Amino acid sequence: MRKMLLISSLTATFLVGENLDLDTLTVTATKFERMSKEVPQSIAVIDSKEIEERNVLNVKDVLETVPGVISMGKNNGYDSRLIIRGAGLKARYGIREIMVMRDGVPMTDPDSFTRMDFVDIDDMESVEVFKGPGSIYAANATGGVVYIKSKSVFDTETNRVKIGYGSFDTLNANVKGSYKIDDSNYIGVSLSRRQSSNDWREWNDFDTTQLSLKYGHIFEDESTLETEFAYSEANLQLPQSLGKTGYEYYLDTGKTKNGDDEGAWQKSGRYSKSFFFNTHYEKEFGDLLFKPQAYFTQWEHYHPVTGMINDSKDNYVMGLDLAFDYSHTLFSQDANLVFGLTGRLDKHDDSKKYEYRDYDTKTSYGYHGPTTKIVRVTSDERGALANTEAGDNTLFGGYLQETFSPTEKLLVDIGMRYDHLEFDTNGNEITRYDYGAGNYVPGSGAYEIKQSFDLYSPKIGATYALNKTMNAYALIASANQAPTDNEVRNNRGYDPTLPALDKSTSINYEVGLKQRSKIWSMDFSVYYNKIKDEIVAVPGAEGATYYENAGETRRIGAELALDYFITEVFDLGMNASVYDYEYVDYVSDGVDYSGNKQRFIPDYQYSLFAGYHLNGLSARVEALTYGPYYMDDANTEKYDGFELITNVMLGYQYENHRVQLNVNNVFDKTYATEVKKTSASWGDKYYYTPASPRFAMLTYSYTF
Repeated sequence: MRKMLLISSLTATFLVGENLDLDTLTVTATKFERMSKEVPQSIAVIDSKEIEERNVLNVKDVLETVPGVISMGKNNGYDSRLIIRGAGLKARYGIREIMVMRDGVPMTDPDSFTRMDFVDIDDMESVEVFKGPGSIYAANATGGVVYIKSKSVFDTETNRVKIGYGSFDTLNANVKGSYKIDDSNYIGVSLSRRQSSNDWREWNDFDTTQLSLKYGHIFEDESTLETEFAYSEANLQLPQSLGKTGYEYYLDTGKTKNGDDEGAWQKSGRYSKSFFFNTHYEKEFGDLLFKPQAYFTQWEHYHPVTGMINDSKDNYVMGLDLAFDYSHTLFSQDANLVFGLTGRLDKHDDSKKYEYRDYDTKTSYGYHGPTTKIVRVTSDERGALANTEAGDNTLFGGYLQETFSPTEKLLVDIGMRYDHLEFDTNGNEITRYDYGAGNYVPGSGAYEIKQSFDLYSPKIGATYALNKTMNAYALIASANQAPTDNEVRNNRGYDPTLPALDKSTSINYEVGLKQRSKIWSMDFSVYYNKIKDEIVAVPGAEGATYYENAGETRRIGAELALDYFITEVFDLGMNASVYDYEYVDYVSDGVDYSGNKQRFIPDYQYSLFAGYHLNGLSARVEALTYGPYYMDDANTEKYDGFELITNVMLGYQYENHRVQLNVNNVFDKTYATEVKKTSASWGDKYYYTPASPRFAMLTYSYTF
């Protein structure tokens, strides 16, 4: 979509455009479609046209220019880092505190961890981003919702064959077709393959294969049924951060190499398979629309990480959502009541952890005798069994939201969601990796982790039509975030004496403006977000992480974006955010961080873009900037960020044929997408995530 958000130079944007509303539809506010301009909260919608023009290879590419969203990745796989208004900052890998959904099915587990493995980028119709608490979709997610809509089986006009080849032996191929069997029955198939050596970094290969089969049926009463079966296999190596010496070598040469400064655990990765089933039905009963949905996923992975190799095969996620939309009249105006019940079970029956089989050690001699430490793993093969575990994560909830208009120009949303989350895990720790000793030591034996949380998410918001093309809105919304069972287990493995984690509470106050016209589109928002007991990731020994609650965090920010059409074929725009995030009350290990800024959150972030479309020729150029930020919560040192990383697209469409060239990081700049710093009595240590060098891909597609 070319209708996103800009922040800076607000003064000149409040011109009156033509009275032609060119809004987009969103479902993340109410579970049913409504115009984004009417929603009293910041929402961004990226449509299929922009997804295709940017030739996205992962979620990072889709979201990296959305204001308020920080989207980073280490390679072209699924290891994208996603942060929305600070939520997700604690995640070491994957996505936390943000609800990710595909066609109404949570990709996010009940404990808030998201795996992107079986989201097929080439089967995406659109992506919506709902920022902050307030969506009735968002169970156990204070950061908001990322809603991915796949291509419908009923859409028979966008069948295509697509193949692209680019730098680092990158291949991206997709075949998609939907066919009408008769007036009632439709079938669809999508097959995708992506792979890359990513050889600008060591241990950075990636490949994925995805197959989706869809069936749609239209009944005589016009109710519909859509069902999908999908399979996904994804294999990605996860390179470790560079140390200071390695990063300096990268800046000098544009190449990377792993040395002793990069740590021992240089064979991390995730190799996964998943089977997915989803079916949803839609039927009207007079003024009541009923949309039940059921889903089931079986997944397995082999996941080498710091200290241990996770090998988990029998994992199941199943769920049911019963959604209703009741159309009625209130204050002599049309109104809607959305309500429903939902339940999910995440079950792992036979999860195992293994020691690494192959590694080098170093023995040192001290007052207490010799000690042996692992200094480098030499393969990702599993060794002795270290841990066995089984457990359940369950989530049951209900939601309702009333949308009504007290006056012709005023639209009000009042909503509430409640969820009960419980995890129950039993295991046997045979051995564990001791971060202090740097080696494997005897474990603590049998253990049980059992916790439950009641999570509440109320909201009230209002939108007021200033004129035919511009709306103003205000919102107050809150949500709870429970600690994940992975965080609880991680703390137990790192240091069993760490205090128990509490759930956090986020309260968001927000005001904004939304403009939709033929000439220009604009979204502007200012927010104040207060978080009590925020769950913070704390850097530990050997690059490890443990978690604790901060007393209070305060986040203030502003977001604005503009798309201005100079002519019908040429547009300019800008997306940007400013951030002021700090700890109000936070003491960790005797150190008071109160008043300090949160690490990795920049002072500002923006992107500029221009687009051109005429007679089959299209072009787009965008430049991204990420401002300076502190490397640690102690605020001892700042990283400068990066400026104007430029991406270019040039495409030509002739009848059913399209050829497109995408070049990212055109000027081949060397920089880090993330820098962390830890301090200890023996000295400071830096962790740099280097950015990908210039990347080019040529893509051909044929629609039929």
